[in-house]
Amino acid sequence: MKNKYLNNRDLLKEIHLSKNTFCSFLDPDEDHHYDVIIGNISEITDEVIAAAKKTRADRMQRDAYDESIDDGVKKYKMADFKIDPDTIPVKDLVFRVMTFDHIPLNGKRKKNPKSKSDHHDKVNFPPFQHFRLDDDSKPFCVGKSHWLGGLHNGHFELTQGKMTPNLARMFLKLCERFATRGNWRGYTYNDEMRGQALLQLTQIGLQFDESKSNNPFSYYTAVCGNSFTRVLNLEKRNQNIRDDILEMNNQTPSYTRQFEWSYKPNKPVVAAAPVEAVAEEDTDEAEETKE
Repeated sequence: MKNKYLNNRDLLKEIHLSKNTFCSFLDPDEDHHYDVIIGNISEITDEVIAAAKKTRADRMQRDAYDESIDDGVKKYKMADFKIDPDTIPVKDLVFRVMTFDHIPLNGKRKKNPKSKSDHHDKVNFPPFQHFRLDDDSKPFCVGKSHWLGGLHNGHFELTQGKMTPNLARMFLKLCERFATRGNWRGYTYNDEMRGQALLQLTQIGLQFDESKSNNPFSYYTAVCGNSFTRVLNLEKRNQNIRDDILEMNNQTPSYTRQFEWSYKPNKPVVAAAPVEAVAEEDTDEAEETKE
């Protein structure tokens, strides 16, 4: 992370590890990785299974390649670790199902609920469950988000997890680099903008939904842009109030207000005479000349 900027692959990895701290799995070493994301168990078809096998094969190939780089014994290529998806057993696949079934109902949280999430307790990221297929191709649950304890004798919990240190450092780096952009670095309250963006990222950083997009970098930069703009608008409104008070007391306002004055016209604009009136005056003068 010291020598390279952020990328979606590293961000997705840290988001996944952070969300896992809020989850409970039958086998924490094997069940926390998911191969495909679906909306319902009934969506597990042959096409979905084939896509899950390909995703798992690509991940295993990438992990093996990364391990070879860490060893540094020999310089391998990515193609040297290629895995045939057809060799992966179906029972090894993990399906992530986006569901609120294990989230307690809460009819008092919203007066006018509009979405399914409004009927349940508030959570810090979209809830899900992990499923595998047994020998009879029947799905069974192997993991739940926002859960503490066993899958059958545990309970709903929101405070057991935390953000990984690497993801926190990524947010710090993102805010730092975003603050050095040409359209933001010149403001005297740049530090306040950076702090507001960092606060916003810590609050909604895990709300990124992998089932809808695989580009968290764009999501986080949009959050930073909104935070910076919010601070800018607030400071502009406060500056206008200060300048109005200074003008009311015959004091010199800020340079920004003085700069705006330089573009205002100093002389009042006189409206031109109507064309018809000018024509009538010319006719009267012509008649007097004839006489």
